Amino acid sequence: MTQPNPGSRPLQEADPECYQIGVDEFRRESEGLELIASENHTSRAVREAMSTYLTNKYAEGYPGARYYGGCEVVDRAEDLARKRILQIFAAQHANVQPHSGAQANQAVYQALLQHGDPVLAMDLNHGGHLTHGHPKNFSGIFFKFTGYGVNPETGLIDYDVVRAKARELRPRMIVAGASAYPRAIDFAIFGEIAREVGALFFVDMAHPAGLVAAKLHPDPVPHADAVTFTTHKTMRGPRGGTILCREEHKKKIDSALFPGVQGGPLMHVILAKAVSFGEALGPSFITYQTQVKKNAQRLAASLLALGFRLVSGGTDNHLVLIDCRSKSITGRDAELALHKAGLTVNKNLIPGDPEKPMVTSGIRVGTPAVTTRGLKENEIDQIARWIDAAIAVRADDTKLAKIRAEVGDFCRMYPIP
Repeated sequence: MTQPNPGSRPLQEADPECYQIGVDEFRRESEGLELIASENHTSRAVREAMSTYLTNKYAEGYPGARYYGGCEVVDRAEDLARKRILQIFAAQHANVQPHSGAQANQAVYQALLQHGDPVLAMDLNHGGHLTHGHPKNFSGIFFKFTGYGVNPETGLIDYDVVRAKARELRPRMIVAGASAYPRAIDFAIFGEIAREVGALFFVDMAHPAGLVAAKLHPDPVPHADAVTFTTHKTMRGPRGGTILCREEHKKKIDSALFPGVQGGPLMHVILAKAVSFGEALGPSFITYQTQVKKNAQRLAASLLALGFRLVSGGTDNHLVLIDCRSKSITGRDAELALHKAGLTVNKNLIPGDPEKPMVTSGIRVGTPAVTTRGLKENEIDQIARWIDAAIAVRADDTKLAKIRAEVGDFCRMYPIP
């Protein structure tokens, strides 16, 4: 008698403990509001793509030039993902294999720079990313980064200061893009500065990529030698990265990613990227991104009306950076209080922050995930009121639990996909 294949059992039966972890995460996301600017909720189709049999396939190399046999099906997935993303951004070349935005950035640096080259990028304390020169990150270890920041009065990038620093430093590369900058970035000016000083121009648009795709944010592709982005965040796809570049850099960047940075690509994730890129080509994606931006601007206005200070005074994109000192609380304590109230945010440094990175004076709040759930301006006003109320009663767990119950009731009206 043939024995049943143990691999055919569903997760709930095969490993109840792991199944429960998945259930608990679904419950956590469903019963609270995700306000972390770098997170979102994927579609069911994206999640289904990640659970396909493509997860079994090793496919080192690129379509038509693999180091393994049997890649004819996964080649179709990668070709489709590349075709769709090139259609969205009108770039000359795309690499959809990066496992993350950090590895996409590493591949660009490895392809276009030499060890020790000078690089000008946004200061981490002013909104930059770890891969923009943190001393313990590969970027800061292998290359010589100098930071530019924002004007302390306006919270905005001062392009004259960037130009002056570029003229002084004469960097091999200039990097634009940020992890916590709530305003539009003028990539055209950055490109002009890079050309003036003979530098390569690289853009990390991990955060606003979805807004760029919907033409609601300046587009870096016409101005940059290379552009990277994460496929989650505003793009609302699976966790991963993508590189866009000019044709002249194609071979260097492809070989820097594989075999330089990564081995076999995650083909099930690449299929899910293709699905999300297909979604981004539809008209509903533009409607969604328009609402993301409207919601962020409404959140900023509501918080200002409640007495919060915002870095730069508002937002042009999907995120708001709150200076918690306006409510006499640290970012760490605000994050904790809001967590107890069912509102997930992250503590974040603000420009000129006197606190340490694990404490901070700010929190970063974003609207991509709540917009995916269908929230609009009126609901955003309620979120602002809950933020204010939770911070006001931060020392009272009973009152925080009451807010959490209200948030839970509210969330049942807006289920995640």
